Amino acid sequence: MEENEPQTNESQTNKPQMYLKTHLSGKEVLIAICDCELMGKKFVEGRLQVEIRPDFFGDEKATAQEVEEAMAKATMANFVGDLAVGHAIRLGYVAQDNVLNIKGVPCAQMVLM
Repeated sequence: MEENEPQTNESQTNKPQMYLKTHLSGKEVLIAICDCELMGKKFVEGRLQVEIRPDFFGDEKATAQEVEEAMAKATMANFVGDLAVGHAIRLGYVAQDNVLNIKGVPCAQMVLM
């Protein structure tokens, strides 16, 4: 594979690229997903801010397939980063029009009603 050639979908699916943590509260299942390179960073733009911390987003890396499986069980979800939000959009959990950008970092939420 050439150095500048994009990875295939299969290699992206099998390589852990996001942090994933599941939070349980009664019947609610909240998942928090962020791109790996965002961990430990804080983004502030005006009154908006997002801080990517392991206590919320976890310290376990997950593949796209593992994220997809967790999303299927979730009643709520938070997504931060190009990969996490893009995956949620591709799977139909988030609409592009509902994505918020904080300092250029895409952020989205999903709630099942």
